[in-house]
Amino acid sequence: MARNAKPINNVTGIAAATFIVVAVLLAFVGIGLRVDSVSGLGPAEWQAIRFTILQSLLSAFLSCVLAVPVARALARRRFWGRTFLITLLGAPFILPVIVAMLGLLAIFGRSGVLNDILAMLGITKISIYGLQGVVLAHVFFNLPLAIRLLVQGWQGVPAERFRLSAQLGIGPGMMFRLIELPLLLRILPGTFALIFVICLTSFAVALTLGGGPRATTIELAVYQAFRFDFNLGRAALLSLVQLFVAGGAAVLVFWLVPSISFGGGMDRMQRRWDGQGRGARFLDSAFIFVAASFLTLPLFAILISGLRGLLEVPLIVWLSAWTSLWVALISVLVLLGTALPMAGWIATSRNGSVEVIGSLGLSVSPLMIGTGWFILIYPYANPTDWALLVTIAVNAMMALPFALRILVPSIRETLQTYGRLSAALGISGFAMWRCVLWPRSRPQIGFAAGLAAALSVGDLGVIALFGDPDRSTLPLQMYRLMGSYRTDAAAGAALILLILAFGLFWIMDYWGRRNAIAK
Repeated sequence: MARNAKPINNVTGIAAATFIVVAVLLAFVGIGLRVDSVSGLGPAEWQAIRFTILQSLLSAFLSCVLAVPVARALARRRFWGRTFLITLLGAPFILPVIVAMLGLLAIFGRSGVLNDILAMLGITKISIYGLQGVVLAHVFFNLPLAIRLLVQGWQGVPAERFRLSAQLGIGPGMMFRLIELPLLLRILPGTFALIFVICLTSFAVALTLGGGPRATTIELAVYQAFRFDFNLGRAALLSLVQLFVAGGAAVLVFWLVPSISFGGGMDRMQRRWDGQGRGARFLDSAFIFVAASFLTLPLFAILISGLRGLLEVPLIVWLSAWTSLWVALISVLVLLGTALPMAGWIATSRNGSVEVIGSLGLSVSPLMIGTGWFILIYPYANPTDWALLVTIAVNAMMALPFALRILVPSIRETLQTYGRLSAALGISGFAMWRCVLWPRSRPQIGFAAGLAAALSVGDLGVIALFGDPDRSTLPLQMYRLMGSYRTDAAAGAALILLILAFGLFWIMDYWGRRNAIAK
């Protein structure tokens, strides 16, 4: 009987995947009800499509190109604070977008530090709004992601490769061509495709720094058709276009992201003999310094301006912060209730379509889902009454692809190691989760929960469609303060949002790592 016991019951995983599919299909139904009410795409819509693709291509290209020298410098240099710096590179990913916008404006805005310096030098000021601002913000968010992926790839090269190259007297140029260039050719296409998809579905960046006929993305056009014109047919059509563009790009991610393997090594600490000259060390130090400054200066600007603006924060901001907090916590519970059974199903299944279902959050826009659900709810109830419930569900769906990427490898490894023993002992189902999978995957569960909480508390997506003055989260309230030119109050709200995002991430990640079973 023990031989026939299955470690994991996939019924719950199938139910979780069904929930995701039904949620997306309902959005499709809502869009389908309205998409026939418009004749087609006009010049403004085509301009939004061109701008969306253009800014995504530029953002992905610049993020990848700039990441190469920084990642190479981090891979071959050892210095005090290196580990902390690499950890800091993950900060922009969990940083609320609307908060980062305020920091970027403080550095690169019309009254920012950079323009003040240019004015002192007699140089014409630069504008952060439009295409250049959207690309700058996307590079700020995605450059760390590209660097982390490239550094991880460089660290995966066995140390013996570099030792053998040194023994054979291979110079830096030849070493780059033989070892590092094949690495880049394997990692960069997938990295480019991933960042391209992320930029396609970015909303808050375009909302803050875009706008105007020539700097409108598809998602921003959906928002404008929805909130300003209340043209549900046009919003539905644009949502369908967004799905086609982002979904097609997401398919490329699955094709282009390969598994990176450089053969066996002895897991030794890498020692690099190349690039030891004074010029190479100077260039590596310069790349690291510029990248670190670009990523940390907006954070320091937020801290400084936020401390000054805390006293200007109105009561509605604190109420919105409480709303964001409990919405984020419930979103985490929904995420774990969906991601854990799906991760177990994926880990025991050879069907790749299961993982595709979990990755819908990369290709399906939050605004598209929100638009579809709004159209379904509108004839029967007031959609604003459902604002927070819809926000919770969509936040969980958007974090699901990242959670699965974190959880599946750990669960698969645990099943490969302890699956047969558990089956022999008759441990399966809930007991398998409680006694084997949960303890050994606790660090990954805590990290995924913290990431979901940080992304949820800083999200400015569906709530921008459904929200009203009585039902607003902190990011939406902060955006309203910025729109009314209450800069000090917005800075104080940004600091509160920053503390919430990083605090929730740290607490949940620490819970996962604390007393975790070492593998």
